[in-house]
Formats: sequence, structure tokens, C-alpha cells
Amino acid sequence: VQLQASGGGLVHPGGSLRLSCAVSGHINSTYNMGWFRQAPGKERESVAACTWNGGVTFVADSVKGRFTISRDIAKMTVFLLMNILKPEDTAVYYCAAGFRMTPQSLTSRPTYWGQGTLVTVSS
Repeated sequence: VQLQASGGGLVHPGGSLRLSCAVSGHINSTYNMGWFRQAPGKERESVAACTWNGGVTFVADSVKGRFTISRDIAKMTVFLLMNILKPEDTAVYYCAAGFRMTPQSLTSRPTYWGQGTLVTVSS
């Protein structure tokens, strides 16, 4: 499984960005997909996740109400729509796959990682 993230950039506070993660290789409906981020000097944290066949999603409290995860099965792509961005959202964002999850949290480490895409929120 290969994951290719894109869509990062520089945005003003209050702005929006949509990240995309193109998935290739053998993936099946049991794979969960998600987004993580790592800010300078901080640990990597989970941001949002969903089951590949839909129905279950997780969103971190820090972004709840502002970020939305979705996927397009036909295009083999996972999206992270980020609204009302704040300076504290500045980080490298990574897409990942192959972990266990509940609606409340991710319960195992991802098996697959994409390269990061930098999101900078600054005026």
C-alpha cells in the first residue's frame, strides 16, 4: 500500500485547506484510514480517521467541528477538509492506513504512512 499526501500550504488564520491522500496498492474494506500531524517540537498526534468502507469516524477534540474526514472509494482517495484554521494547526500532516480504531480513539499504530505535507497557518 502506498499513500501520497498533497494539498498543504500557507493559509491565514480562519482560512481553509483540503488535504488529499491518494491510495494505491492492495487495500481492502478492512483498512482504516486517517490523518496525523506533527508540530515542531511535539509528538505526532492523530487528527481524524475513518473506516475505508465508511460508517465509523474519529475526530480529535482539538479539531472537532472544524475538520472533516471523508473518502472517495472510486478515486481511492481520502480527504481532510480543514476549516477555521488556527496557528496551532501548523504542522506536517501525514496520512496513514492499517490501524484499529473506535469512534473515540485510534487503538493501534498505523502499518502504512504517506509522506508529510506541511500546513502553515499564519498571518
